[in-house]
Amino acid sequence: MQWQNLTFNQLNANTLYDILKLRVDVFVVEQACAYPELDDKDRHPETQHLIALSAEGELLAYARVLPPGLSYPEASIGRVVVAPAGRGQGIATPLMQRAIESALTTWPTAGIQIGAQDYLKAFYQKLGFKACSEMYLEDGIPHLDMRYQPE
Repeated sequence: MQWQNLTFNQLNANTLYDILKLRVDVFVVEQACAYPELDDKDRHPETQHLIALSAEGELLAYARVLPPGLSYPEASIGRVVVAPAGRGQGIATPLMQRAIESALTTWPTAGIQIGAQDYLKAFYQKLGFKACSEMYLEDGIPHLDMRYQPE
């Protein structure tokens, strides 16, 4: 597996298309959730697009790392997704570990906050996140805010 961490301007047209297609296929179609997928945060000059590619170059996983002040006062990780072809291979944990490392390296004093789907609470807790809100509905899906608390 090959990992890449790119800014918007470093993404070529095919990679950007693959990212957006994966996000729409999973978040809009698979999860049956109509929401504004294109929110202009992708193009922010400090946004990082973390991708995992198979040996054949197929996009297997993606996460978006946002700078402090764009979604939350802290840095943020979102649009975390594993493609159907990559599921069951243990990709989600290293994807998040790399995203956390990227956020902490780039903005070491900012902290990290996420808006997590509620059913993934235990997954994020294992990575060091702690709930900092009650459950709320976002686009009809139960979410909660979580902050990274390094051990």
